[in-house]
Amino acid sequence: MIRVLIVDDDPLVRSGLTMILGGSPNLAVVAQAADGSAGLDAVAEHRPDVVLIDIRMPVMDGIEATKALVELDDPPKVIVLTTFDADDYVLRALAAGASGFLLKDTAPEAIVEAIHKVADGEPMLSPSVTNTLIQQVTTQHAPERSNAALERLSRLTEREHEVALAVGRGLSNAEIAQELFLSVPTVKAHIGRLFTKLDVENRVQIALCVHDAGLS
Repeated sequence: MIRVLIVDDDPLVRSGLTMILGGSPNLAVVAQAADGSAGLDAVAEHRPDVVLIDIRMPVMDGIEATKALVELDDPPKVIVLTTFDADDYVLRALAAGASGFLLKDTAPEAIVEAIHKVADGEPMLSPSVTNTLIQQVTTQHAPERSNAALERLSRLTEREHEVALAVGRGLSNAEIAQELFLSVPTVKAHIGRLFTKLDVENRVQIALCVHDAGLS
């Protein structure tokens, strides 16, 4: 059973998500909170596996709450929710340590799937969001970004380079494992090393690096 906490200042959103997730046999909404500060208190009390959190909230927004959550000794996975796929806060939220990013109009079954994947350690992002982010952050200083990206990728082994390119194409861990004839745990280990060698926090930033280098 995956324990879920919902943090959103809109009570209708909280109720709607609770109903959606309540219909899944493997998910349990253990608590709700109306802002990031209350969300931190709820995490301490209920110890959820996954937190669904809005970006824009009073008292403490989703970014600050995410930063605090990932610093816990046994942090929950965090999926950030928003109504805008081009939200300026998205990269900041991902850099803060969020494991997923979804639009609030995402289909119910896709939200359930995202929670399962994130709980299993596989980050989940709406493809349209990933594409928008890449377009937004690569429109300026292209030569400088390209040179820096190529230098970072040069630190990788051949296999790590292959995994990075696959992440840049949006493949999941299972898809990368199948394509490169690796086990999923081995893929996860490679991606962990990519985080360190490329000095990134998440898969989107790996994809950005690959894109900046002109390899996607």
